[in-house]
Amino acid sequence: MKGRFVKRLFFASVLLLAACGTGEAASGAEVPVVIGYQSKTINTVTAGTLLKDKGFFEQRLTELGKKTGRTYKVTWQDYDTGAPITAQMIAGKIDIGSMGDYPLLINGSRTQKQGDQGTRMVAVTGYNARGGLNSVVVPPSSSARTLADLAGQKVSASVGSAGHGTLVRALGDTEVTIENQQPSVGASALQSGNVAALAQFVAWPGQLVFAGQAKLLYDGAALNLPTLHGTVVRNPFAQQQPEVLREFLRAQLDATKFLHAKPLEAAEVVSKATSLPVEVVYLYNGPNGIATFDLSLKSVLRKALKEDVPFLKSIGNIDELDVDKFIDDKPLKDVVESTDDLTNPATLGGDPKVASEAWFEGGAPEAVASPTALLKLVNASGKKLRVGYVPDAETGTRWFADHAFWVQSGAELLPFTTEAAASKRGQVLTFQQALSSAGK
Repeated sequence: MKGRFVKRLFFASVLLLAACGTGEAASGAEVPVVIGYQSKTINTVTAGTLLKDKGFFEQRLTELGKKTGRTYKVTWQDYDTGAPITAQMIAGKIDIGSMGDYPLLINGSRTQKQGDQGTRMVAVTGYNARGGLNSVVVPPSSSARTLADLAGQKVSASVGSAGHGTLVRALGDTEVTIENQQPSVGASALQSGNVAALAQFVAWPGQLVFAGQAKLLYDGAALNLPTLHGTVVRNPFAQQQPEVLREFLRAQLDATKFLHAKPLEAAEVVSKATSLPVEVVYLYNGPNGIATFDLSLKSVLRKALKEDVPFLKSIGNIDELDVDKFIDDKPLKDVVESTDDLTNPATLGGDPKVASEAWFEGGAPEAVASPTALLKLVNASGKKLRVGYVPDAETGTRWFADHAFWVQSGAELLPFTTEAAASKRGQVLTFQQALSSAGK
């Protein structure tokens, strides 16, 4: 009898320990929460780098613990792309992750076979309504002017990533050899001449261009298809720890509000954590930046995800996916009221189509009315320009003024992100030539 009792006690203990694993714990026990993020994918910073650095999630879990009697141990795991986060989520080793639209859909497709044990997309981190978060760059000395000029050559991309998807869509009938490489490997391959171009997501194109190691060949916004990054959760975790997921989304909202209220400070936080130049982070995440940060699962973004599924199937990245089932906005509704408004909450003021920004050495970024006004201010100030930001005259993509291609149009000087786009509007000017023209 004693032996039976000991065995029953042993099995009861095992069951209790199992219940106290990832996502479930008895009162007073420690609840592990594992977050997968991409520190340098700065369109996810509100669910990753910025959120981690500011400690908003941990602060909210501390308050939650006062109510539940539990303690919560958060582990952050950093990756270069979304693919390994998906693999870890399938293995039950990551509870909440953030990644781009194509990786999100691949995540949902690969876990849908698990049914209720799969994953759900619960929020957006950031988006660009035209697709400007993904770009293709080439070496500064490249003679290529369009993607068609890359025919028969090697292009580096992370297969299955948002940058890869943009490349394949934009290439059309142009055939290239795609080298499946991590972003950092692809950047090195571009500089060494082992590939003719690099197709990647934020912040790699901007980083390489800012460093003078590349020029923009293709602006993803030319596709005019929304691109986004979002938050995904393992459904078992969401069901077992709904209050933890709710606090994560609240913390993500905290980080989003902080970014909107203090964009330069937020950029400095991300820059310090990632070693990315603050000027590059601010290009994407600053006022009127390429990325718009909003948790809302907007109808236009849902539509874009649904339209991406047939494309991903056609190139063999996924089998099938019920997007409506994959997206679960119920947890988000407890945190924030969703909106379909596409206005960037982080604005410079004035007309967003032309509003620009000048950042002089020793000072802070300052808004100017237009690209032409920026050029005139640089001429008149006598100060050294640290960096200028101007919106592409067609796509609206915010870009570095000194790396833009300029065209004189009457009294105005129009900036473009690519030489091909600029050449369609007139004689192409360099930044220095545009400055000279603005001073006349």
